[in-house]
Amino acid sequence: MRTMSADFLQPDPPDVENRPGFRQYALRGLGYVGVWVVLVMLFAMIGYVTDSLRGHVWEFNAYLTWSFIQWSTLALLLPVALWLAPHEAIEPPHRGRLLLANFGVSLIFTVTAVLLGAIVTNFVLPNTNIGEQLSEFLGKHAATDFLAYWLLVGVRQALHFYEQRMRRELHATRLAAQLAQSHLQLLRMQLHPHFLFNTLHAAATLTREDAVAAEDMLLRLAELLRTYLDDERQEISLREELELVDLYLGIQRVRFKDRLTTRVDVDPELPRYAVPNLILQPIVENAIQHGIGKQVGTDCVEIDCYRIATSLCIDVRNRNSMLAAPPGELFRRGIGLSNTRLRLKELYADGARIELGELLPRGVICHIRLPLKQLAATPSQRPMKIA
Repeated sequence: MRTMSADFLQPDPPDVENRPGFRQYALRGLGYVGVWVVLVMLFAMIGYVTDSLRGHVWEFNAYLTWSFIQWSTLALLLPVALWLAPHEAIEPPHRGRLLLANFGVSLIFTVTAVLLGAIVTNFVLPNTNIGEQLSEFLGKHAATDFLAYWLLVGVRQALHFYEQRMRRELHATRLAAQLAQSHLQLLRMQLHPHFLFNTLHAAATLTREDAVAAEDMLLRLAELLRTYLDDERQEISLREELELVDLYLGIQRVRFKDRLTTRVDVDPELPRYAVPNLILQPIVENAIQHGIGKQVGTDCVEIDCYRIATSLCIDVRNRNSMLAAPPGELFRRGIGLSNTRLRLKELYADGARIELGELLPRGVICHIRLPLKQLAATPSQRPMKIA
């Protein structure tokens, strides 16, 4: 089983290629200016309508000029204020210090906005008294300037919490995927000693009867185990899975000689599609163990692979056994069956299923249904050889 690397929890390196360029900065600047133009027009119209309702109204250009002076002053000062203000999120353990620092910046920002507004007004309207304009801005606009600063601080704080939440969700998703991968790997590794014990036991028994056959069995077992242990993929092509099953069936044909026959029938379009690695071996092992392994006479183990709509269906059956218990109980107590069901659940959720049933007059069938998922061809794939 793979262990989780400490590097997994490190934050992602900055994506240099995705950093905004000149065009993105220009678009952001235009958007920023557009927002402030809208605010200028909006508050000019609000002032005009309010005075109209009171019965005393100026020309609309006057309202537009006053609104432009007020909001253009804020538009110029806010980026500078936010750049000078603390960039850390306002949260423990430095919440008090950061609140106090932002409060100081907001006061400086408000005073500067009031002074700049009065100066700009006196420059645009030279006949006005700067003292009166200063008093006007202090009485009418100081609170707006103060709240505007804290509004943008709140927006920046909300963006920080949103990014923090997205990072946590991304790490949680990666951890969940790592956990699922580890679980799948554990289920696979549980099958190895179970299969290995049964096969070595059969080889030890055969050694006393036919040393040449026992040697052939052990060579096949070595090839099978090498493939199992070297291949860590959770999904392989149906072609590769059937080749592994053929190695296993070769071992069992050596063991049972003429008592066991096998048949594999595959729809020609299906070998390139994906199946879980080691999905068939425990099912075939059960078919042999509970069939010819416990019953007298001969048996035939059959594997049929076919397609129904968007599903890849695999049937594994024997012709010389019966179910020893209801299917639900067999899935709970059997290592091969229970692990197969758990692996299908981890890989495909509700998109796959496995079922047991009886045949007449004798026999048991295991039906596996998988989503049709094609794997890209790789140079390492060999032609399918089914004995």
